[in-house]
Amino acid sequence: MLAVDHGYFMGPTHKLEQPRKTIEPLIQYADALMLTRGVLRTSVDAKSDVPIVLRVSGGASIVSKELSNEAITTSVRDAIRLSVSALALSIFVGSEHEHQTLTNLAKLVDEGEDYGIPVLAVTAVGKELEKRDARYLALSCRIAAELGARLVKTYYCDEFSRVVQGCPVPLVVAGGPKLETELDAFQLAYDAIAEGAVGVDMGRNIWQSEHPVAMIQAVREIVHERATVREAKQAFDQYLKTGPKLLAKPTVPAN
Repeated sequence: MLAVDHGYFMGPTHKLEQPRKTIEPLIQYADALMLTRGVLRTSVDAKSDVPIVLRVSGGASIVSKELSNEAITTSVRDAIRLSVSALALSIFVGSEHEHQTLTNLAKLVDEGEDYGIPVLAVTAVGKELEKRDARYLALSCRIAAELGARLVKTYYCDEFSRVVQGCPVPLVVAGGPKLETELDAFQLAYDAIAEGAVGVDMGRNIWQSEHPVAMIQAVREIVHERATVREAKQAFDQYLKTGPKLLAKPTVPAN
């Protein structure tokens, strides 16, 4: 999954200042896009058939005192009009607004289930990155699953397998801030998949790379082909030499 929803609280993030320009070269290699309705309407070709995971929570910005003060910002009716595949909402366990974000999740699950739209819960930590340990993430993921989330997006951590074992729904690992090297990002994706995540949701580690198309294709190799870090780096280098790898498109039968 390719994350491009950062602007909902970070504004015009580096290399995401013009969302369409960032998305267009990458969308064919993404299994899904995570974004807001504003970016979906303005920056994604209406003919695209890439599944959409719609960010529907917000209400705080990076300059606010408390990032956890979020509400549901998009209705399920509007999500249906946009033909999305899933809804995404952040929860902030242990924060000042824990109760608010957890009841937001429960309400969204109720409404989504009425129309058969699954909800992805995001275990956000706000500005407190030190919370990203197995004990805290296991707690957050389990609560999200108990409240009805069909999928949970969380962070990778030491003893990540404990988080996986304690969560009865599939986990997707966030890429987080841009890492120092491509190898660091490959290692993150590899470790997450090896320890039980079903996929990764990367944004800045893809489109803030100097070679975003090569980067997303190399990460695909890890997620879909179970490539090692070394094999992913080889694929990355090969893409730089030969150009983008064209994905096979389904054959349309002749009339």
